[in-house]
Amino acid sequence: MATAVASWRDSYKGMSSDNIKGLVLALSSSFFIGASFIVKKKGLKKAGASGVRAGSGGYSYLYEPLWWIGMITMIVGEIANFAAYAFAPAILVTPLGALSIIISAVLAHIILRERLHIFGVLGCALCVVGSITIVLHAPQEREIESVIEVWNLATEPAFLFYAALVITAVFVLIFHFVPDYGQTHIMVYIGICSLVGSLSVMSVKAIGIALKLTLSGMNQLIYPQTWAFTMVVITCVLTQMNYLNKALDTFNTAVVSPIYYVMFTSLTILASVIMFKDWDRQSPTQIVTEMCGFVTILSGTFLLHKTKDMADGMFTIRHFLLFLGIEGTIHPICSLLIAGLYPSF
Repeated sequence: MATAVASWRDSYKGMSSDNIKGLVLALSSSFFIGASFIVKKKGLKKAGASGVRAGSGGYSYLYEPLWWIGMITMIVGEIANFAAYAFAPAILVTPLGALSIIISAVLAHIILRERLHIFGVLGCALCVVGSITIVLHAPQEREIESVIEVWNLATEPAFLFYAALVITAVFVLIFHFVPDYGQTHIMVYIGICSLVGSLSVMSVKAIGIALKLTLSGMNQLIYPQTWAFTMVVITCVLTQMNYLNKALDTFNTAVVSPIYYVMFTSLTILASVIMFKDWDRQSPTQIVTEMCGFVTILSGTFLLHKTKDMADGMFTIRHFLLFLGIEGTIHPICSLLIAGLYPSF
């Protein structure tokens, strides 16, 4: 036993200075991004009071300074997140992004007075655990030596098929579901943001590789593929920003943030698996663990979506039974007994 402890002490050297810097940057990123949701929501509410709400197709929030403060806060968070990857490995930085969900939910409760139901808290916990499980078992990124190599990966049949499915789904959501269900079904707006976001991350990664190689002396800006990826990023980010604003203006922030995080993370990992063939370099155990993470995420999303209407009201036994779908199966005598003990039932 003593030998094992001594061996552990010898092997564990603690966090390096670079890892500590990466950790601080990642934590800062989570705080800024989580707070940005709240600041932007305050700006959207203020703009909606004097103009057309974003959820109804208005853009008056663009003239609201508070909304721009929230946008700048989000940009600062994204820059901090990008910088964190320069100091620490992805396995340390990426899971910490889930902390923005908790920060957003806490600030929404304190500042916006938006209550998150106990089942919502459980849903958030499941979302975070599932996302961390996937990220911790995700493979390392492959080495890329040219933006042309990324372009070749993006134009392979498998990823082209995925991109075509995403674009088709986005157009169907925008032109068919948004007019009728955008104001009542949270998954419509967030679905658009998440689907488009999975393509934007792949393009951002390509641009990041191009810039890294350019700074190292291999100019990638001369290739038209670099600028093609740039145009994709601009288009996707503008689309995401538009429909994320609609979601924040229409639905509870404490519900929007975790669902968006879960869907965005899941689809981004799926896009990365298809484009970079990550699972080709993994063992069956790792793949199964990742699938378990997906199931956990789906469970958390279900809880959040199922209980979102209870978030602003008092929880009762009736709510619990309705959630389980067994209210009508209880014996009348039991119902009378419960009603006597708990008048709110």
